[in-house]
Amino acid sequence: MSDHSSGAGSNTELREFLRSRRARITPEEAGLSPQPGTRRVPGLRREEVARLAGVSVDYYIRLERGRNLNVSESVLDALARALQLNDTERSHLFAMARPTRKQSRPMPPQRVRPGLHRVLETLTETPALVVGRRTDVLAANRLARALYTDFDALPHRVRNMARFLFLDEAARELYVDWEASARGTVAALHLYAGRHPHDPRLAELIGELSLRDKDFRRWWADHDVLRRTHGTKRFHHPVVGDLTLDYEALNPTGDPDQTLGLYTAEPGSPSEHALRLLASWTSEPVTPTLPGTASQSRPTAYEHQ
Repeated sequence: MSDHSSGAGSNTELREFLRSRRARITPEEAGLSPQPGTRRVPGLRREEVARLAGVSVDYYIRLERGRNLNVSESVLDALARALQLNDTERSHLFAMARPTRKQSRPMPPQRVRPGLHRVLETLTETPALVVGRRTDVLAANRLARALYTDFDALPHRVRNMARFLFLDEAARELYVDWEASARGTVAALHLYAGRHPHDPRLAELIGELSLRDKDFRRWWADHDVLRRTHGTKRFHHPVVGDLTLDYEALNPTGDPDQTLGLYTAEPGSPSEHALRLLASWTSEPVTPTLPGTASQSRPTAYEHQ
C-alpha cells in the first residue's frame, strides 16, 4: 500500500507526521542559533529535533522511521514541545506512537440510536446530521439533505462527506470556501487515522480519493490534523442563494466516533430567512431535480461498518 493511500498504516502516518512537523519550523523559530553553511532541508534537522527534545539522535531517527519503540509520555511531551504542536497535534502524536493492536475482527457497524434519530426528525428548521467513522453520513434530516445532497438516494458505501466534497461537482459550487472546508475534512481524516490505523475502509477511502482528486492527494501529504468543534460555513445554494451558518459539532455519549452536526443562522439575518425558505421548499410535495435535493421520505438512519 503506497504512502498516500495508507493513512491506516500507523508507522507511515507517524513517520510522515513527524517529518511534516519539523519541516515547518525554522531553527530561529525553535530558538536555535543559526548555523553556517547552506541547509539542505526545510525546517529542522533530525539532530536538532533530538537536541530540543533531549533524546539521542539515534533514538529520534528510529522513532521517525516508525520503529516500534516503547515511547514514554515524557519523551512524547518533549517532542510535542520541540515541534511546537498544538493540543490536537499532540493528541495525534500520542495516538500514533502508542497504536492499538490490529483488530482481528471487523469493527462493529455504527448505528444511530432511535432517540437521537427522533431528535433529527424534530429539527424541521435546522439542518442536522450524524457523521461517523471516516466521515460516513449515518443519518441526516430533511433539511440537511436539502442543504447538501440527498444522501438517501446514494448507495450506502458512498454516503460519505469526504466523497461528497471531493467527488461531487455540486459541492464545489455549494461551498463558498470550498478549499477551507475540503482541507479541514482531510485534516479530520488524518486525526481519525491516528486513532484507527488498521481500518481497511479508511485505506480504501484514502486510496480512492487520492487516485481521483489531485487536491486531496496534495493535502493528504501535508499531514495536518483537525478536530471539529464549532465554526462558521458559507454556502451558495442553488435554490435559496447565499447562507452563512454557524455549526456545532457534538459527540453523543456511547460512541466517540459519532458527531452530531447542527447548523443555525443568526436570528433576523438574511441567512435565517433563506434557511426558512429552504425548509418551506423541502416541505413541498414535489420531486426536486436540482443539486442538493431532498427526498420526501422520513430521515433515514444508515448503518456503516
